[in-house]
Amino acid sequence: MNIAIFSPSQNPYSETFIQAHKTYLKDDVFYYYGPYGRIKLEGSGYLISKTEAWRHRLIRKLNNYSFKYINEQSILASLKKQAIDVILVEYGTHAYHLLNFLKLSNLPIVVHFHGFDASVHDVVKKCNNYKDVFGHATKIIAVSKKMEQMLLDLGCPKEKLIYNVYGPQVEFQKVQASFSKKQFIGIGRFTDKKAPYYTIMAFKAVLSKHPDAKLLLAGDGELMNVCQNIVRQYQLENQVEFLGVVTPDEYRRLLGDALAFVQHSITAANGDMEGTPLAVLEASVAGLPVISTNHAGIPDVIIHKKTGLLSEEHDVNSMTNHMIKLLDDRDYAKQLGDAGKAHILKYYSMQRHIQGLQDILEEVSLEN
Repeated sequence: MNIAIFSPSQNPYSETFIQAHKTYLKDDVFYYYGPYGRIKLEGSGYLISKTEAWRHRLIRKLNNYSFKYINEQSILASLKKQAIDVILVEYGTHAYHLLNFLKLSNLPIVVHFHGFDASVHDVVKKCNNYKDVFGHATKIIAVSKKMEQMLLDLGCPKEKLIYNVYGPQVEFQKVQASFSKKQFIGIGRFTDKKAPYYTIMAFKAVLSKHPDAKLLLAGDGELMNVCQNIVRQYQLENQVEFLGVVTPDEYRRLLGDALAFVQHSITAANGDMEGTPLAVLEASVAGLPVISTNHAGIPDVIIHKKTGLLSEEHDVNSMTNHMIKLLDDRDYAKQLGDAGKAHILKYYSMQRHIQGLQDILEEVSLEN
């Protein structure tokens, strides 16, 4: 089976789940990246020969077609050349923008939703509530129970919809959580739905009982400056450290030293929600308890008081109490962490995620 993956960008640091699809799916994977009209094939200089490209340019000019016509015809020729059997499109928004080309391909289409694409109000509206995507796609993948219901509410046929949560990279299983430091770690983009300012506010109250505790926040984004200002205002520079973007190796090292993973995810004013945060899965399989919220796919994978501690969105006081509870009782933190590792390995491993995706692609390919 030859699989074509279409993604809006090539290798964004925050989209390791897409890189996992590219790396671990069996058979031959061809990775097409870029916005519609400027799509490229990874590892290939040109989609088609220069002669073919000039022919498409001439046809476009003679018929006054859009400039996208050249890229569209080039992709179709490339898919034929690579003998593609099935197309996996990352993000519902990308599938919507590629819809005309996807119809022309006459290939089975699997559309993988990830988070914002199913939740941001304006995005969903601009994509016509995905009516045409649902109609043309062979299968639709949701990464949380909440997302699954949202897509059903938008009109996705139940028989097309499949729930398949991400899996953490296997390297995170090897982390040996030492619980050696009074240190919390959070990683992710500084965006409204991850509400890093709430995590900082919750941690600030922790310091009245544990003044030697530390909070490390890794990542970058539009709320970084706001969060830095909050830390300066409350003179927390010695207790809260901003690490910027870190590598997976560095993240694993940080997990090994930490007491717990923290993230106060919320539904943003524009509707933006998580799918199931991969960082949560990675921290849990590394053996750390997760302190987070009952948001999107988080309660699907973290069991309150068994593998982590969850509060309601915007409930900063509860998050503070959860941090203090683990600082007061490291044996309890280790108990939650051990249970979390076992739970993720049993139900949400990378192997399970990829095998599920592989099965879907093979099924639709054989049906075509």
